[in-house]
Amino acid sequence: MLRGLIMDYGGVLTDGEAVLAIVRRARAAGVRTALLSEATGVPADCAALFDVVVLGPTGGARKPDPAAFRATADLLGLPVPDCVVVDDLPANLAGARAAGAVIVRHEDPHTTVAELEILLGL
Repeated sequence: MLRGLIMDYGGVLTDGEAVLAIVRRARAAGVRTALLSEATGVPADCAALFDVVVLGPTGGARKPDPAAFRATADLLGLPVPDCVVVDDLPANLAGARAAGAVIVRHEDPHTTVAELEILLGL
């Protein structure tokens, strides 16, 4: 079972309460959570949902570089293959896959939530 959840902000977490709720559920179930975004800032209530927040250039390597996903997994204390990455951009998902993560392409909240429930055992 996967133990880490790495989420994008714009286009994913901005897509409604259902996506935010799955982060809360995952964290309550003991899944380590990270927000990895090219945004330079996010609302404090959103950032508070995550164990780790990596924004813009502050993380060193930037998406879609696989090193950005490896570094974020390291901050979670997990190997990349134990993490699922949710993003809406194919290039970012390709970078996450190259790093060894399981990927979920966010297209709509219902599908993303259903996939995460399965992958994270929620």
